[in-house]
Amino acid sequence: MSSDIQMTMTTINIGIASQEAIRSRVLAIARGELRPQASDPKIWFSSMSALMEILNDDNLELLKLVRKSKPRSISELSTLFQRGRGGVSRRLRMLSQRGFIRLEKVGRSIRPVVAD
Repeated sequence: MSSDIQMTMTTINIGIASQEAIRSRVLAIARGELRPQASDPKIWFSSMSALMEILNDDNLELLKLVRKSKPRSISELSTLFQRGRGGVSRRLRMLSQRGFIRLEKVGRSIRPVVAD
């Protein structure tokens, strides 16, 4: 038996710079002195270790699961991920703050969506 699995890959530009360089860049953009290019990184980290802390195996698996299963709520995702709702919620909030996930309010639920 064979099965064909198709996966869609998304490329995200990630920048690594010191906290001061990131802060200076953001302020220059806010003042209108710097206009970001479409090819510029959308997500910045202060070190490779900070990046790896966020993109650990569990978080990468969670991102894949959100993309594949398109859960309607954090509770549904928690069941699929086989982890407690509180832990999944914390991971999603952190990934959302870094721009990897969007948390969309749908009625009384919050639906996680992988950011484009």
